[in-house]
Amino acid sequence: MANITNQDIEDLSVGAALLGTGGGGDPYIGKLMARAALETHGPVELLSLDQVPDGMNVIACGAMGAPTILIEKMPSGEEIGVALRAYESRMGRKVDAIIPFEAGGINSMVPIMLAAEFRLPVIDADGMGRAFPQLEMETFNVYGVPACPLALADEQGNTVIIETDNAAKAEFLARGVTIRMGGQSYLVNYGMDGATTRRVSVPATMSLSIGIGRTMREAAEARADALEALINFFQTTHYEIARVIASGKIIDVSRRERNGWSVGVVTIEPFDNPGKPVTIQIQNENLIAEQDGMVLAIVPDLICILELDTSMPITTERLRYGQRVNVLGVKVPPIMRTPEALAVFGPSAFGLDRDYAPLEA
Repeated sequence: MANITNQDIEDLSVGAALLGTGGGGDPYIGKLMARAALETHGPVELLSLDQVPDGMNVIACGAMGAPTILIEKMPSGEEIGVALRAYESRMGRKVDAIIPFEAGGINSMVPIMLAAEFRLPVIDADGMGRAFPQLEMETFNVYGVPACPLALADEQGNTVIIETDNAAKAEFLARGVTIRMGGQSYLVNYGMDGATTRRVSVPATMSLSIGIGRTMREAAEARADALEALINFFQTTHYEIARVIASGKIIDVSRRERNGWSVGVVTIEPFDNPGKPVTIQIQNENLIAEQDGMVLAIVPDLICILELDTSMPITTERLRYGQRVNVLGVKVPPIMRTPEALAVFGPSAFGLDRDYAPLEA
C-alpha cells in the first residue's frame, strides 16, 4: 500500500492521457482538480488488487460526456461527491474503496478526488484498461457485474438515480441525462465486493499510467529518446507490445458532436509515403487506424497519437491541422481480448465493418 503523491499526479496525467487513446477528458483539468483534492483533504492510498479484501464494498466512478465539452464547461469539483452521497443513500451503506471505470485523462483523476474527499483508498485497476466511449464497454459488465444502481450529478447539484438490469440500457439513459445536464456529468456505479473486483478488473492501470509518465519525464530530463523509452517500458508491463504504426502531419480533422459523443476522422499524411494517407476514426477515442485499405490497429488495442518531438499524447479535442505526430499502437491485456470482451468493445460494437486483428499479428 502506498500513498499517491503530487509527483504521481503529474506523471499520471501524462500516462492516463496516453492510455486514454485520445479520450477520457482533459488531463490538465483533471490534474489540477486532483492536486487540489490532495492539498485540501490529505493523501490517498493506492491498493493493488491483491490487497483488496473479499468483503470490501467497491464502486467505480468517472465522468461521462464528450471530451470537447470540458474545454468550455469546467467542473466545480463537487459533482462526484454529490453522486457518491446519492448512491450511498440509495444503497443504505457506505462505500469502502474507489476504482476508476476507465484509464484516461480526467477519468483517472476523478477517483483520486473522490477518495481524498471521503478518505477512501483507490484500487490500482479499472474496467477498460484504456478509455471507451460507452458505459457498457467495461470488463465489469463483460464478466457479470450489474451497471446499476447508477447515480449521476452535475455542477449545479442535480442528481439522478438510474435503475435498469441492462448495462447498454443504463448507458442509453445516462447519456440522455448527461446531454440534458449540458453534455457532462459525473457518475458512480458498478458496485461490487472485493472478490469480484479482483476477478473482473484490468490490473495495475493506475501504476502503469504513473510509470508511463515517469518514463517520459525521466527521458526528457536525460535528453533521451522519449518514444524509444516508452516502447521499452511497455515491454516490461502486462501490455507487452507498443510500436509506431504511422508518422506524419495532420492534414485534416473532421469533428462534430453526435448523441453526446465527439465523433470524426483525423487524416495524417505520412512522411515516408505522402500519397497514401492514414485515417483514424474517432468516437471520443481513437477506434481504427487504416492506410490504403489496410488496418494498422483497431479496438480494443490502443491507438495513441503523440506529438512528434516530445512524444506527449494528444487528446482528440486538441488535434489540429499541421501537427506533426507519431501514431503508437499498444497491445491490450488478455482479459480484454476474450470472445466475451470483443463482443462488448471489439470492432462490431462500434459498427466497424472489420474483424479484430491483434496488433502483433
